Amino acid sequence: MVIASILIVLYITWSFRSVPKPASSLRFGICAIIALIHDALVVIGIFSILGHFLGVQIDSLFVTALLTIIGFSVHDTIVVFDRIRENLIKTGSSNFANVVNESILQTLVRSLRTSLTVILVLVALLLFGGESIRWFVVALLIGITSGTYSSIFNAAPLLVLWQELLDRKQ
Repeated sequence: MVIASILIVLYITWSFRSVPKPASSLRFGICAIIALIHDALVVIGIFSILGHFLGVQIDSLFVTALLTIIGFSVHDTIVVFDRIRENLIKTGSSNFANVVNESILQTLVRSLRTSLTVILVLVALLLFGGESIRWFVVALLIGITSGTYSSIFNAAPLLVLWQELLDRKQ
């Protein structure tokens, strides 16, 4: 996981190298990893509780669900970050918080629609699928919901908070 996280940070840093100041492409990568860790920990935490009270066991399907959640989380976060980058290039970097807010508003409907589509399919699988995939689907439901939340309400605000802390130091 550490190697994968480092590679993700490097990839996002390289992909977002054209981000104008005051933003830094490295901060985009680190904030994406923080959101990813949040999503993984939410699922792991809930499944720890389910394991304690309901006897749910971690198996290869859980690991598969966790990897899927991580991929979805990074993808959704990158969509939001890409809009931030586009808006920074288009409008300049006069007020970073406003640019991030506008970018979130522009991607909010898209993110919610994508997640809702996945959630509807997962609910159908939960209701009509077999016992063998029940906890796999539950893990995906928790992770997709958490991933959507963290892409919009964790990753992007972390960028703003980081920038504001840097601005205060100067």
